[in-house]
Amino acid sequence: MNLPPAGPLPPPDADAARPAAGWYPDPFDPHRWRWFDGVSWTVVATPAAGAAAAQRRPRLPRWLSVPVLVCGVITVVALAVTAVSSPWAVVAGLVPLAIVLPALSWLDRVEPEPRASKVHAVAWGACVAIVVAGVANSTVGAAFGGVAAMIVSAPLVEEAVKGLGIVWAVRRREVDSVTDGVVYAGWVAIGFAVVEDISYFAVADLDGSFLVVFVLRALLTPFAHPLFTFWTGLAIGRAVFGGHSVWRAWWGFALAVVFHALWNGSLVLADVTYDVDEAAGAAVILVAMALFLVEFLAVAVAVAVMRGRDRRRFVASIPALVLRYDVGPDEAAMFVGGWRQLLRRRRRLDRSQRRAFDRLHASLARLSARRDRPGGLDGDEERLLADRLSDAVRAFRAVS
Repeated sequence: MNLPPAGPLPPPDADAARPAAGWYPDPFDPHRWRWFDGVSWTVVATPAAGAAAAQRRPRLPRWLSVPVLVCGVITVVALAVTAVSSPWAVVAGLVPLAIVLPALSWLDRVEPEPRASKVHAVAWGACVAIVVAGVANSTVGAAFGGVAAMIVSAPLVEEAVKGLGIVWAVRRREVDSVTDGVVYAGWVAIGFAVVEDISYFAVADLDGSFLVVFVLRALLTPFAHPLFTFWTGLAIGRAVFGGHSVWRAWWGFALAVVFHALWNGSLVLADVTYDVDEAAGAAVILVAMALFLVEFLAVAVAVAVMRGRDRRRFVASIPALVLRYDVGPDEAAMFVGGWRQLLRRRRRLDRSQRRAFDRLHASLARLSARRDRPGGLDGDEERLLADRLSDAVRAFRAVS
């Protein structure tokens, strides 16, 4: 499908020079601006707000937003100071990222999210959530003590601001399914966890407890924040997929706060108990770790089931996609079958073919997910996604 001419659209010839990635007048609505990723149009557009909106071109790239920009300055300065005073804290803070990243990438394979969107989610957690939570927790700690900050303020504020990072993705129409909600929850949470861990490691480096804190936070509980925020992402994904308001996701936020508060409370209890009886303090930590492991396994099973369901739904939708859109049977056949088969096919491709393969996969998955939502696709949205799929098919054929 070809989009109607409006603004500096990409030329019809796939080999001709295309405009750079950026915001351009929306070909579907003169009162919007739409993001062009350098290859095709995306679903990210500014809200329709009357004729005046057409004169206000967004100035930030897709991976950035005003909250991230403002809070990012504070985070970058803080990290720079930490890197000078305790460089090992910064290095150690990246260890949980290396552990959690493969799991998030695995979950994201069924319907791959745009890289810019994932970067924004990580930046939201590392900048916005960190700064807002830091101010709130420091204020509560100064007024009511550190225990109140850990058990009350931290769970409420941190999970609320991390949840807003997922809502931001919903606002950009990037959450299409329950799995998408969980994926964005994971990316926001790991961004938050990395910066928070760096601050803890820096303090531990000064008081001589670096090794203990590193083992506890980086090696034993790297999934802590993703596990807490999982519930918010799950609830938001369910609400969006069901065509409901994100306010329906209150129960997921409540569970995230409860699990977060229980974990922080166990750490406080273990610290207090350890001062009286070292064996009792160690026992509290062991019980807390056991409960954490149970939650981890429960979430892992739920995620695996959810991912398998999404995969089966995607495969089942392929025949309809072939009949309706510009997809050949050979291209569609690459995505039918088990996940291992798909990975084996992908590994046999060279680098340029893999990029085209991933684009085609993402386009098919996004269109499939949008069609499965209650109410299906509206005409403009379907036209946009179908055009993007056609671009991906042509690009794959060009390198095959």
